[in-house]
Amino acid sequence: MDHKYAFDFGDDRTVYVRAVRIEDLPEDVREQVPGMTQLFAVHNAEGERLALVKERSLAFALARENDLAPVTVH
Repeated sequence: MDHKYAFDFGDDRTVYVRAVRIEDLPEDVREQVPGMTQLFAVHNAEGERLALVKERSLAFALARENDLAPVTVH
């Protein structure tokens, strides 16, 4: 789960952070996070998942490191 990605958002810098249940993820992802019950996903405005991370604070830090504006989605 450690992949580099070049974020290119044009003028829209907003990304959305939400909790994701492990059982809702593909099997290959679940195998990489044994014992976890949820991760946090970062999505762009079109709903594309850009990243999965262990903690909400890490999702926000990742977004800000890439000059993005994270907001929480329920």
